[in-house]
Amino acid sequence: MELGIDSFAAEMTGQNGTARNNTIAMAQLLERMEHADKVGLDVFGIGEHHRKDFLDSAPALILTAAAARTSKIRLTSAVTVLSAADPVRVFQEYATLDLISQGRAEMVVGRGSFTDAFPLFGLNLRDYDELFSEKLDLLLNINKNEFVTWSGKFRPALKNQPVYPRPVQEPLPIWLGVGGTPESFIRAGMLGLPLMVAIIGGETHRFRPLIDLYRQAGKQAGFTPDQLKVGIHSLGYVSNTTEQAIDEFYPGYAASMTNIGKERGWPPMTRGRFEAQMGAEGALLIGSPEEVAEKIIRHSEALGGVTRFTFQMDTASLLHEKLMQSIELIGTKVAPLVNA
Repeated sequence: MELGIDSFAAEMTGQNGTARNNTIAMAQLLERMEHADKVGLDVFGIGEHHRKDFLDSAPALILTAAAARTSKIRLTSAVTVLSAADPVRVFQEYATLDLISQGRAEMVVGRGSFTDAFPLFGLNLRDYDELFSEKLDLLLNINKNEFVTWSGKFRPALKNQPVYPRPVQEPLPIWLGVGGTPESFIRAGMLGLPLMVAIIGGETHRFRPLIDLYRQAGKQAGFTPDQLKVGIHSLGYVSNTTEQAIDEFYPGYAASMTNIGKERGWPPMTRGRFEAQMGAEGALLIGSPEEVAEKIIRHSEALGGVTRFTFQMDTASLLHEKLMQSIELIGTKVAPLVNA
C-alpha cells in the first residue's frame, strides 16, 4: 500500500492565530515535500484553491519546484479543478512536470469542494456537471493521442492538432477524485480510471457500496482489478502517542471545521463529534503510529482493498515543526507497520 501526504498549502497561521509570511510558508511546504521524499513516503499531492489562506492556486508550479528537490516520491495534484481549467494547458503542465521529475508526475482531477473558481474564470455553476464531463473527455483524449481531433460545447474544436510536450509516462497517470456522488464512482469505473475518494468525516466503511459500484462498472467495461485502483484521502496526523496527537490536532481542527461549517450550514465542531470520528470506524487517521497503522489496515479491509492512503494535515493549523515530525513518523513508523 502506498502512503503519502496531501497539502492545500494552507499553513498560513499558527494555533495562536498569528499570520505567517507567505514566502516562509511556501518555503516550509517545499521543505516538507523534500522531507517526505527522504523518509520514504510514496506520494505528495498539492490541492487547488482560489481563496484567501491557501497558496495552492497553481499546484503544478509547486510540484515542479519540489521535483527539483526530490528523487523518488511521486508528485500529484489533489485535486486539479478540471471544470475551471483548459485541459490542453493542464496536460502540458503535468507533462512538463513529468519530464522534470523524470517520470514521477500524476494528477487527480475533480470538481473541487469549493466553487470559487467558477466566477473567477467566468463560468456558470449551472454547467457544473457538463463542464467536467466534457473537459475530462478532452483531457483523456490528449493523454492517449499525440494528434487530437475533438469537439465540444464549451471549448473550440481541435482538428488533428498535436499537443506537446509528451510526458515520460505514456499515458500519464490520471486519477478521478470523488466525494459521495454515485454517478462519479460509476463514471470512474466505466473509464477505468484509478479512484481517489475524499473521506473527511463520518465512518469510512459507509463508502463500501459506492466503491463496489466503481468496481462493478469497471468490470462490466472490461477493466481488470489491477486497473481499478482505489485511493483514500483522509484527515490525519501522527504523533508519538494518541493523547499527544489529539491534543495537538484538535484545537486547530475544531476552529477550521467550524469556520467552514458557517459557509455550508454545518453545526460547530465539538469535542464529542471529534472523538466519535476518532473511533475504530471513524474517518480521522489521528493517533500513535501503531494505532494509525491498525486503522489504515482496518479501513482497507472494510473497503475491499485500498491501493493508497494520503494524509491531509493542513486543517489543524499545525506548526511546521509538528508537521515535519508527523511526516517522519508516517514514513518511518506507520508505513513499515502497514506493509508488514
